Order: sequence, then structure tokens, then C-alpha cells
Amino acid sequence: MLKDVTLGQYFPGNSFFHRLDPRIKIILMLLFVVVTFFAANLVSFAYLVVLLGVMIAVSRLRLGVLLRGLKPIMVIAIFTAFINIFWTKGEALLVQFGFIHIYAEGLWRALFMVVRIVSLVLGTSVLLSYTTTPMELTDALESLLSPLKKIRVPVHEFAMMMSLALRFVPTLVEETEKIINAQKARGADFESGNVLQRAKALIPVLIPLFVSAFRRATELATAMECRCYTGGGGRTRMNQLKLHAKDVAGLLVSLFILTAVFAFNQIPLPFGVL
Repeated sequence: MLKDVTLGQYFPGNSFFHRLDPRIKIILMLLFVVVTFFAANLVSFAYLVVLLGVMIAVSRLRLGVLLRGLKPIMVIAIFTAFINIFWTKGEALLVQFGFIHIYAEGLWRALFMVVRIVSLVLGTSVLLSYTTTPMELTDALESLLSPLKKIRVPVHEFAMMMSLALRFVPTLVEETEKIINAQKARGADFESGNVLQRAKALIPVLIPLFVSAFRRATELATAMECRCYTGGGGRTRMNQLKLHAKDVAGLLVSLFILTAVFAFNQIPLPFGVL
């Protein structure tokens, strides 16, 4: 399961999304999240799925990588689907067994919630972390939030912390995997017993993981101090972000494509609106 965590990983490529300005990608990511939450019926969700498929094709990312990144959230998606199936009431009763009532509206809502969760994870990953390096992400965040510097908000430090957090996710996952394998070699059992016993078995993993994380953070802080890092005051960048015509055109076309979801929301759903 830990090997399936792809958050914060960058996959090099030369696709349209890889070449797009990172500031544009952040704006599109935020708009995609808003549109995903506002999708409200069968047609808009079908359009969202097609749009997500086009995004994956344009990004040229391997399908196996994307599916592997979905494994950690499948438990949440399945749990959410069951909650919506058994707790949603409606008019079209499909199954009645004792106190269990399953309505068509519940099935539709469960399907839409799963599609929404999967779309959020895949869409934000394709637009941001999978196709954007941590350095580009740092520069883009600092550039977009630069107006806040006028009210003394530490924009550079905030962007740097976000970049470091994303960069250390794969490192911590690898460290956790090593600790688990080391504990298994010493006879630790993480798979048998009830939930409480499994939680207790993780204590020998969590303690050295926290110690290792703090040690890495201390070493990084020392290295930055040795290189005379003092924050964003007066700092320059080796690569300056510049908007090109293709970036503006991509933004305008993407805005039109994404906002089309609001138009599809006006088409009625067979079993009612979500």
C-alpha cells in the first residue's frame, strides 16, 4: 500500500501540461475542484469523466501510475458509497430487507460521490503534482500570492514550506517501508489480530518514523543555514516565470471547457437532481 502513494511525485515528460506555466496549472486545478463539486446530474458527471479522460491522454502519463495512486483512497470511496446507498431516502424503492431500504436515488448518489472523489484525486494530480516539479510549484505559488506581501504575509516562506512538504512525502513513504520491513525481520506482525492489536503493532513503526522525520528536518534546516538562506528578502530566481501566448490560450480554452459543466447541470437527471 505504501508503494502506491504517489502524492508529491513528479513524472518527467514533454506533454502540454508539462510545458504549461505552473501558475496557469494552479488556477486550472482550483477551477477543476470547484467544477467537480458543482457537477449535479448524470450528464454533467458523464462530461466530467470524459474531460478527465482527455486530461489523462493529454498528460501522457501511464495509466498504471494513475491507478496505483488511487489505491490509498479506495477505502474512503467505498465507505462513502455504502453510506450514501443505505442512508439516502427517495421515491424509487429498489430493495427492502428488514430495516434496510435501498433507493435508486441512493445508488445514483453513491455513484456520483465515487466519481467525484476519483475525479478530484486524478484531476489535481494530473494538473499539478504529476506534471509540475516542486521548484516550479514553489515559484508559481509565490508569484500568485505575491500581492499578499504588501500586508507582510511571508509568501516565500509559505511557498517553500509547501514545496518541502510535497518533496518529503516520497521520502517518508520510503522510510516507512524500510522501518516496516526491519520490524518484520525482527518478528513483528502487522497483519493478524483485531483493529486495536494492529494499531498497537504500528507503535514500533511510528516512533522511529517521527525520530527520522525530525532528524531529516534538522539536517535540512542546518544545510539551509550553512548556505546562508534567510528567507525571501532580496532573493532572485535562476528561471523566471513568463507567460506565453500558448499559456493564455490554454487558460481561455480550459475555462470554456470546464465551465460547460454548469450548462450541463440544467439537464434533468432521470431519478432527480443530486
